[in-house]
Amino acid sequence: MKLYFSPQACSLAPHIVLRELDLPFELVRVDNSTKKTATGDDFLAINPKGYVAALQLDNRQVLTEGPAILQYLADLRPEANLAPANGTFERVRLQEWLNFVSTEVHGGLGWLFNSQLPDEVKTLIKQKLFKRFAVLSQTLEQQDYLLASGFSVVDAYLFTVLRWTRVFDIDLGQWPALARFQARVDSRPGVKAALAAELA
Repeated sequence: MKLYFSPQACSLAPHIVLRELDLPFELVRVDNSTKKTATGDDFLAINPKGYVAALQLDNRQVLTEGPAILQYLADLRPEANLAPANGTFERVRLQEWLNFVSTEVHGGLGWLFNSQLPDEVKTLIKQKLFKRFAVLSQTLEQQDYLLASGFSVVDAYLFTVLRWTRVFDIDLGQWPALARFQARVDSRPGVKAALAAELA
């Protein structure tokens, strides 16, 4: 498999999961501004959507969209328990959280990267985000991870996008449960390995 990534982008989440599962893969860096890979290939020919993550399988199929990639990877090694089994209510609960992180947290923080947005709009986006952070905190005050069963692919995703709060001077200390969650996930060996590889 090949994981197309950009450092510190949302592709960090499947990168973490690949390392947590100890799956063999090749890491291919993408320049978001030129849409070229580190080897000079046209990334748009691999993923016409133009953004990471993209996972190219050994059969040359390309899978995009973080929540889909994360579940696909987890199902390759079900014994690792990074996703509940398909067909269970717990799996639906995972999908619920994946959707929430994707639309409400990733989507909200993503808008803040747009330098053309006026400050008053960014303030409104932050106000909405902070309500979402409160929802996350309600769960993470009761348990270590978003699912009661333990660390899962959605935690890798949430960890990844919450790292962006530093770019926008959002202090997660306002939500102690989120700050503890970030520290907890950051201490995992698979997470440390993924971050080190992306910064190399």
